[in-house]
Amino acid sequence: MNSASLSLSRDDRPILIAALFILVILAAGTVYTFARFGSAPLLSPTYLLQQLQIGAFLGVVAAGMMIVILIGQIDLSVPWTLAAAAMMATSIGGPLAIPVGLAIGLLVGLVNGIGVAYLRVPSMIFTLGVNAVMRGLMVAHTGGYAPQTAATDLMRTLASDRTLGIPHALFVWAAVSVLVVVMLQRTALGRYIYAIGNKEAAAYLAGVDTRRVTVICFVICGGAAALAGVLLAGYSTKAYQGMGDAYLLPAIAAVVIGGTNILGGRGRYLGTLIGVVLIVLLNSVLSIMEMPEAGRQVIYGLVIIFMLLVYGRGERVVS
Repeated sequence: MNSASLSLSRDDRPILIAALFILVILAAGTVYTFARFGSAPLLSPTYLLQQLQIGAFLGVVAAGMMIVILIGQIDLSVPWTLAAAAMMATSIGGPLAIPVGLAIGLLVGLVNGIGVAYLRVPSMIFTLGVNAVMRGLMVAHTGGYAPQTAATDLMRTLASDRTLGIPHALFVWAAVSVLVVVMLQRTALGRYIYAIGNKEAAAYLAGVDTRRVTVICFVICGGAAALAGVLLAGYSTKAYQGMGDAYLLPAIAAVVIGGTNILGGRGRYLGTLIGVVLIVLLNSVLSIMEMPEAGRQVIYGLVIIFMLLVYGRGERVVS
């Protein structure tokens, strides 16, 4: 009983800290904007909804990334999986646009999963190589120029339109969130994912098909990246090269900020959700302060390194 309560508090602590930081960011941003511009847009419901709409794309990517991180792996092919899905969806057009875009992500995820689970190549190396391959294929597809294609009406509707003032992208993000929560908490697959993250060898000896579960996790991550790419293309009305580059580090940062162990086996989706909101608001405040993109990437990287050190030290103490 006592052990369960300690475990619960350990899992909840990062979530509470992240939520506190959200309040700090809102307060600091409000003070800054009021002092400089004489207004406080950060507290406006319209502004917050707009930021959450933009954050929905990151939220979908982070949901898939969390699944892979929970099994102790990483997917560095997300940037060009996202871009390739968007480019192919806008290139195909018509009713097949979204299915083709999603299929690209699922296929990339399948390749990643086979490489990691069956070929036993470290995920960091294999997915980085796949990312380079996807980049080369898309450059060859476009001839090195910006794609002369446009998003379909359905893509724009899902990403940009609103119902009762709420952006449709938030509904998509909410649907993805529900699916992830149900999978992790209510299905055997979810239990297998946590088991593999805690100790893959023990999960295998317990009868878990660790290779198949690993492949499924990478397929989910690829599908999430592709969905984000389709949505982002709809929001931007077109696809463009490098459109996924800005989502890799923030997605990983959102996952680890929310308390998911970067080494696998522990984490709650609520933490990832709050981590995404924190990253979005932090990015908004840094934009208002006119911090360059390089500075933001440094901040994301420092967060990841810090959390990795904390979790790594914790794992050594436990073992």
